Amino acid sequence: MFGVDTTELLIIAVAALIFIGPKDLPRVMRTIGYWVGRARGMARHFTAGVETMMREAELEEMEKKWREENERIMQAYPPDAYYPDPPPPPLPPPDAEYPDDDDPRPPSERPLP
Repeated sequence: MFGVDTTELLIIAVAALIFIGPKDLPRVMRTIGYWVGRARGMARHFTAGVETMMREAELEEMEKKWREENERIMQAYPPDAYYPDPPPPPLPPPDAEYPDDDDPRPPSERPLP
């Protein structure tokens, strides 16, 4: 925690007890805790804002790349150009023979080829 060792915290606690006194120490600790909590909240808010800005910048960069790629594709394949339909797949030759199935056994009982 901030590079503060246990012995250093003990020295600070003893000094606070001596200089502040046992009567006011709880109130002072409560006030310090309040301000530390506020500082952490502000730091968390700042960090979240920076992360949001970074995400938005990355998103803008991705949108720019997408627009450039879209423009390149639209120039290569303009929407008003003529694109003929692809030819249908070839049909099998009419004289193609299919193997006859003379085996009376069901397929699950036949040996594998």
